[in-house]
Amino acid sequence: MSTIPTADLYRDYVMPTYGRFDLALTHGEGSRVWDEDGKSYLDFGAGIAVSSLGHAHPALVQSVAEQAAQLIHTSNLYLTRPQGELAKLVVDLVGLGGKVFFCNSGAEANEGLYKLARKFGAPTGRHEFITFGNSFHGRTLGGISATGQEKVKTGFAPLVEGFVHVPFNDLAAVEAAITPKTVAILVEPVQGEGGINPATPEFLQGLRALCDGHDLLLMYDEVQCGFGRTGDWCAWRTIISSGADPDAVSWAKGIAGGVPLGAFWAGTRAAGSVPLCDLLGPGTHGTTYGGNPLAAAAGLAVLSEIGRSGLLENARELGAHLIRELEAMGLPAIRLVRGVGLMIGIELNDLPSSFGGEGLPSIRATKALMAEGLLVIPSGERTIRLLPPLTINGVEADEALVILRRVLGSAL
Repeated sequence: MSTIPTADLYRDYVMPTYGRFDLALTHGEGSRVWDEDGKSYLDFGAGIAVSSLGHAHPALVQSVAEQAAQLIHTSNLYLTRPQGELAKLVVDLVGLGGKVFFCNSGAEANEGLYKLARKFGAPTGRHEFITFGNSFHGRTLGGISATGQEKVKTGFAPLVEGFVHVPFNDLAAVEAAITPKTVAILVEPVQGEGGINPATPEFLQGLRALCDGHDLLLMYDEVQCGFGRTGDWCAWRTIISSGADPDAVSWAKGIAGGVPLGAFWAGTRAAGSVPLCDLLGPGTHGTTYGGNPLAAAAGLAVLSEIGRSGLLENARELGAHLIRELEAMGLPAIRLVRGVGLMIGIELNDLPSSFGGEGLPSIRATKALMAEGLLVIPSGERTIRLLPPLTINGVEADEALVILRRVLGSAL
């Protein structure tokens, strides 16, 4: 390895596409990570809701090491056992039949949903999606076109045609936006990048009814909120237990603990003469790396451990504890706390210029907390997200609360 400082390597050789914090991490264990100076941080960002089992979890480390010693990659020209086993597990967790396609990221999973919906609508000439304000669906051209935030679109015109944005949790606006061109509704059951905004039960149930009444597909983007983050395997079921089942779902982030893996599922609804899950036949969609043995083995290890160790219940209990304690603090800096499970947003009031230097309130608060040993994720102008590993314990939750109280309490 070279002796060039890490920050200099990034400055000189890595494209400046991220607003990175001045923090170079070297290793982690459980809910903690360490920087190059040896300082420890309690990680309540988990790689943006990715490291479901925390860092260096023995079950994940063992699974990846064993698979790497056997077979890392073959392409999707051949069959491998880990992909088949993971597909079965995912279908079983959804519990609605259907089939799964594996890719490498959330943006790719959503691209699969766009293609699936267009294929479904092609016989009737329908191709338009309804998506929502403050949504986020990835950084591809299709993803930024679907996203209901103007800031991600600047400089990339012309966008992909066929996406209509309406207000979130506004069923009347959705109904008014449906036209003969509409083919699908794409919604995050809990918006992540938009500031941790849960859909209401009535909204999801109403979307299902509108889709049934207009022959539309209901598609859920669970890239950030899926696979245990909200305290259920499927985030929509955390919000409403029945009456809002989707036709298709996308996932990534927490599915494989940091090994790049995304997926989308389609159900058995009739699409002409074939089920929706068989609509994308040979030659219609593909990926070289997606679902390769290494990534699939990681996914099996992560999802199996979540179920085996009771981490859904842990997410529900500690998430409720964190929200309850944050609300009880009554700090002037905190405008609102909202969330589901271990997906929590703290919306901040305006902060004095003396707090955290320059920048948006969310960035300044993130930096101040980082200086005190707590990593969180900024979201928009004034929200910080708590997205800790699903493996956190009560002691770690309370440690985070102490830091949050001390830092945010000093802001106003």
